[in-house]
Amino acid sequence: MALQAHQKRQALERAIAGSRWVETGLVYTTSIGTGIDQRNLLRHYYTVAKGVRLRKIRYHDLRHTAASLLLALGVSINGVRKILGHTDIRTTMNVYGHLYDAEKKDAAQRMDTLLLSVAPELAPKGEVERVN
Repeated sequence: MALQAHQKRQALERAIAGSRWVETGLVYTTSIGTGIDQRNLLRHYYTVAKGVRLRKIRYHDLRHTAASLLLALGVSINGVRKILGHTDIRTTMNVYGHLYDAEKKDAAQRMDTLLLSVAPELAPKGEVERVN
């Protein structure tokens, strides 16, 4: 919904800019369609953050938080790689791979539960009770 509202605002900006509009294919742009300058974006972010009483953090930390949240929501590492713009999935795995530790443990526990439900005889002695 938020992106749809943004798209409508951007269409209005495009109409107002007329021939000055530069089509870049970017989602977030200036009022004439060009890329947003990093310093201006950072300045705007700090203004908004101060207004809602967020502590001042580096802008890059927002990128890391977004990637972490995407992974926690179940977005594939390849999907996160594409969103972040990494050309090599190894870069994404090197930075965010540690977030998979809990996910791997959960997957192993689920597999254990599944296998023990169909073959309880595989359980070590004393562990069959937990299959119920």
